[in-house]
Amino acid sequence: MKLYEKLLYLQKQVKGLSKDKKSHNYDYVTGNKLLSFIRPLMDEQGLILKQEVLRIKNKRMDYQVWDKWAGSKDNQGKPVGDWKPKNEILSKVMMRFTWVDCETGDKDENLFGANGQNDWEKGLGSALTYGERYFLLKFFHISTDGDDVDNPDRKPQEINSHPPSKPINLDRLNERLKACKDVKQLGEVYGIFTKTEKIATKVLATQLKESLTQTPA
Repeated sequence: MKLYEKLLYLQKQVKGLSKDKKSHNYDYVTGNKLLSFIRPLMDEQGLILKQEVLRIKNKRMDYQVWDKWAGSKDNQGKPVGDWKPKNEILSKVMMRFTWVDCETGDKDENLFGANGQNDWEKGLGSALTYGERYFLLKFFHISTDGDDVDNPDRKPQEINSHPPSKPINLDRLNERLKACKDVKQLGEVYGIFTKTEKIATKVLATQLKESLTQTPA
């Protein structure tokens, strides 16, 4: 058999490969299941899939995530959420996958790009893992509709239903309260804060109110 005949044989064998993993409401075929199915077929046919990284571009990504269990407590003693800083590495890689027929020496080269974002030392690993899995899925035309970003039926990831619309700048809020000249002005400024902002600044607002109340006219 020639190289392409062997690859066609592999493609016929993976026709019924089903999805085995759920994440954020999406079904997908894990790299472990995919490789455990294809690897014995590659060994049987004397095929090697050579992987090379041609280019890597890393970018630091800074953003904030909502932690519903962190932060201060409300007046009932229940934990109140807060925004927490988060930073990861986004790795963009250009790869070359080369099918090699060990019996004949025939080769088939394929360029493939992938992105991966994860904790500092894991961004590149995520990109390489993602690239390998999706190269095999796309090369053998294995259905990926359920976790395809272009799938209109894809359900959005569940998120906390009560996070604030934007991160809280606590220093700025405190400055606005401290700039108040009297109790009336303090009440007006504090009154326009959101619920989460009020909870975060409640202690300072109370202290300032007491201080301004005791200040002689």
